[in-house]
Amino acid sequence: MSLVRRAVELAARLLPDRDPDPLLGRTDLVQGRALTRLDGPLKVTGQAPFTQDVTVPGLTHAAMVCATRPAGRIATIEVAEAEAAPGVLLVMTHRNAPPMKAPPLLITLKGASFTRAPVMQDDRIRWNGEPVAVVVAETAEQARHAAGLIQVGYAGNGPAPVVDFAAELGRARRAANVQGERTRIAKGDVGRARAAAEHVVDHLYRTPMHYNAAIEPHVTVARWDDADRLTVWDATQAVTHTQLTLAEVFGVPAGNVRVIAKFVGGAFGSKMIWSHQLLCAGAARLLGRPVRAVLTREEVFRVTGGRTPSEQRVTLAANTAGGLAALSHEGTTAIGIDDNGFAEQFTFPARNLYASDTLLVDQHVLELHMPANASMRAPGDSIGSFALECAIDELAERLGVDPVEFRTRLEPDRNPATGRPFSARHLPEALAHGADRFGWDRRDPVPRSTRRGEWWVGHGMAVCNYPYVRMPNGKAAITLRADGRAVVRTAAHEMGMGTATVQAQHAADRLGLPIGAVTFEYGDSAMPAGIPAGGSAQTASIIAAVTAAAGRLVKTLLDLAPGGSVLAGARPRDVELRDGGLYRRDGGPGLPYPALLHAAGRDEVTAEGTESLPLEMMKYSMQSFGAQFCQVRVSEVTGEIRVDRWLGVFDTGRVLNPTTAAGQFRGGIVMGLGQALTEEVAVDGRNGRIMNPSLAHYHVPVHADVPPIDVDWLGHPDPLAPMGGHGVGEIGITGVAAAIANAVHNAAGIRLRSLPMTPARVLPALIEAG
Repeated sequence: MSLVRRAVELAARLLPDRDPDPLLGRTDLVQGRALTRLDGPLKVTGQAPFTQDVTVPGLTHAAMVCATRPAGRIATIEVAEAEAAPGVLLVMTHRNAPPMKAPPLLITLKGASFTRAPVMQDDRIRWNGEPVAVVVAETAEQARHAAGLIQVGYAGNGPAPVVDFAAELGRARRAANVQGERTRIAKGDVGRARAAAEHVVDHLYRTPMHYNAAIEPHVTVARWDDADRLTVWDATQAVTHTQLTLAEVFGVPAGNVRVIAKFVGGAFGSKMIWSHQLLCAGAARLLGRPVRAVLTREEVFRVTGGRTPSEQRVTLAANTAGGLAALSHEGTTAIGIDDNGFAEQFTFPARNLYASDTLLVDQHVLELHMPANASMRAPGDSIGSFALECAIDELAERLGVDPVEFRTRLEPDRNPATGRPFSARHLPEALAHGADRFGWDRRDPVPRSTRRGEWWVGHGMAVCNYPYVRMPNGKAAITLRADGRAVVRTAAHEMGMGTATVQAQHAADRLGLPIGAVTFEYGDSAMPAGIPAGGSAQTASIIAAVTAAAGRLVKTLLDLAPGGSVLAGARPRDVELRDGGLYRRDGGPGLPYPALLHAAGRDEVTAEGTESLPLEMMKYSMQSFGAQFCQVRVSEVTGEIRVDRWLGVFDTGRVLNPTTAAGQFRGGIVMGLGQALTEEVAVDGRNGRIMNPSLAHYHVPVHADVPPIDVDWLGHPDPLAPMGGHGVGEIGITGVAAAIANAVHNAAGIRLRSLPMTPARVLPALIEAG
């Protein structure tokens, strides 16, 4: 941890907490209402503009040629036949690509890349699927045809390929850091506590590589208007940080780069910066015409990164009296060559969830010739919760304690790893409410007790957890018009989660306007800078920025107020925005917005604000919690697992829109079903080539795989979070795989510690169990 960060954390602990938001105490807000998505009509009528729909004069089309070796160097690359093919305008390789600097990393918040690896600047191969040539033609079909004519010869001089995660674990090294946190934390002597304990659970848990598989493939359109002015339309979840990346890579001022992303068809962490955006912009610069690059589904799997494979070891020790004497969670994840070590934080649940006399967490990384490891919904926490929650369930059974009761007993007073107080934590209440709503008391705790024909039936549960995150430096602008309407603008993202709807609700409440009088504009780097849509952080950060802008708006309106008006002499703390205007507090007099602007002779007024530093995260442990419950069936004949019903109960602070929040919770659970039962990237251990790069072979859940999903939440506001709410986009996936694995044990008496839990793994375990 840097000295600067330590100093900021110390200062945060000494500073008083912010005053509670006055809106939190009100019951007449638009926030909290189950409004339908404001962008819904655009999407269902086909009017929502996605990047694929962008067309500009002179548009050309790019196709990639990807390496078929995991390492080595390009010895020869024959492009003459492709250059002579009909419609071809440019063939770009490392020999003629424009200079491009290494892209800045996402974790620095100065860029949006997961890797600093150079893009088409040398002849080196870093993974099987790395783009080695780009063909640009008048049509997409012509570009694809010509790309197939390029012949690449490889030389083996260079590092020997490292592609088999399981076989190469001995090469792993300790991670430099884990999302900015310490890699290793040790409290007490775990080994001694384990040796003295009466009950010990000590197992390895394995998860495979996963891919985000958003329904919209990655697509970019790039146009240079002169030598140093670039406009990019991109399917990105980091508008501002894509702008910063492109400016750095091409050596132009950030103000000369504009990035537009009005609608994005799903992302789940994958739509940051990859090589295709840089290659598209580089080709457009060489050619002098706009270029569109659309990754095929296969290329999405080859060019971009996904979730790392992992091997995790969890050790738990307890005495008959209950409580944990020791909790240890260690393991290894993969990173790509030159990707600067994005280590998935699989130990975070162990750091935050349970009280234990001793604690050890530690993470290692293994460099593989693979695409850079990237973020995929709840990176680290989702796979870490699988290992930890399976082990907790097994220890509860060893002790003869109900799994819900055992987790309740382990409730800590403070964060187990940092010692910080919790800002808000209601996990025992979520457990109790979930158990009651699900009917947990009717569960038979004895495995293999219920059978219906060929199906063993069982029930399982797990705790879910995800940190509260608020990224710094988000900005927003509010424009108030003389007709009493307002426009709120920020370079945010709409990827299907309901951003525009929730932010319009908040802005309406903040400004004291009906929601129909508020427009929320987003998706353009020409607007005030936004944060990436990741870490479940966007909602809180935008709210904080809009709140800051509203504070500046108050000052501007007071300056405009006529000298003899009821607002004369008022200071910002004396007034509030309500009832369509600026009024003195406690029901005092004021002026409507149109009257204020008319008196000042203004058609509109704009105020911009920057969110405050997220000091609350440095002073308190801020987490979201919940409990996942499910009923499953396991076929004795085929080894198939079917999930019959699901309940998730969440403690995520104030829920700002029940409709959009429920969609996020359910979406996360569905993604967890895929992680548990079907999803696995198959990698050829000889050459690192992904063998199932399509939705026909990489199996995501379909409707027939998804049971009725009931979701509920406690709704207790966290007074330290903007509007009392935490992000809800990622917590839903955590705990899902563990709940299913625990239910499978209750149903069929088998413990499965590797994902996915396919028939190929289930049947041998059933046979062994007899």
